[in-house]
Amino acid sequence: MARILGVEIPNEKKVVIGLTYIYGIGHSRAKEIVEATGIDGNKKVKDLTEEEIGKIGSYIQQNFKIEGELRQEISENIKRLIDINCYRGIRHKLSLPVRGQRTRSNARTRKGPRKTVGVIRDKAARKALREKLKKERGE
Repeated sequence: MARILGVEIPNEKKVVIGLTYIYGIGHSRAKEIVEATGIDGNKKVKDLTEEEIGKIGSYIQQNFKIEGELRQEISENIKRLIDINCYRGIRHKLSLPVRGQRTRSNARTRKGPRKTVGVIRDKAARKALREKLKKERGE
């Protein structure tokens, strides 16, 4: 496996596809990198020379934020939104969809599994729940 900027890239993949294994690089950026460095994008990763790998690594480092640096920037941006208490920050804080999606019927990924609210018909279960709530409240 070739190692570019601390990320293992599978040998059997083409260079353009292999570069997408790096966080922050998608298909369009991978194509841009290959064109700028002058490397054949259809070449397999295992066929790259050390010089070509170094060329790709240096180009990425000079032109893009990737991996840890990018993750850190994204988390700082979210933290800033939460601190200034804007609408998007509030949605992040409440772990609800941020970009205007509906939440009445969907958004299960963001909201988590359903929490059923209603009557507990079994007397024993109702009593156990009441006891549990008393303990939590410290009564």
